[in-house]
Parts: sequence; structure tokens; C-alpha cells
Amino acid sequence: MLAFFIIFALTWFLNLFFPWWISILPAIAVGALMLDRWLHAFLIGFSGVGFAWFVQAFYIHIMNEGILTNRIATMLQVNSAENVLLVTFIVGGVLGAVAASTGFLFNSAFKTGTPNQ
Repeated sequence: MLAFFIIFALTWFLNLFFPWWISILPAIAVGALMLDRWLHAFLIGFSGVGFAWFVQAFYIHIMNEGILTNRIATMLQVNSAENVLLVTFIVGGVLGAVAASTGFLFNSAFKTGTPNQ
């Protein structure tokens, strides 16, 4: 649970000042240093980055009364602003899942002792 909150908070904060790909760094670091199984790294990375991206997109949606998300929905042909928010969550989640899994597997590759499951 702590790993989720660290990924979520760092991703949310860093995305305020840096480009979208900065979300990789907290997920890799937490995956390498805090998580003990590949599936946990995948799920926590997915949910942490996905929710951070969703919260930021939802905040922008609320603050400009849906104008931007409706235009993006029209451009992407997804029919509604809610679908844009869902796509944002999924894309961010996949990014976080791959990053946290990569951090975990990188740490596992160089760890001595018993292999991880």
C-alpha cells in the first residue's frame, strides 16, 4: 500500500513540472527498491501511475468544464469525455506497470541469493 502511495504522489507531483514520461522514474525506483514480486510490481505500477494520470485529467476536465476533454473525444472519435478519461487511466497504467515491472526485474537480475517468484 505504501508503494502505491509513493508512486501516486511522486507521479502526480512530477507531472506538474515535467513531461509525461517522468512517470517512469518513480515507478522504476519503487519497483526496484520496495516490491518483492513481479505481479505486485505490475499491479501497483499500473494503479499508481494510472490513478495519478486520471486524477490530473479529471481535475483539468472539471476546471475547464469539459471543453478540452470533449474536443479530445471528438478528435479521437471515442464519443465522450468519460472515455477520454478512461483511456488516460489505461495508458498511464500501462506505462506504470511496465516501468515498475522493469525496476523489479532489473533488481532481481542483479540480486544474489534465492531467486524471486
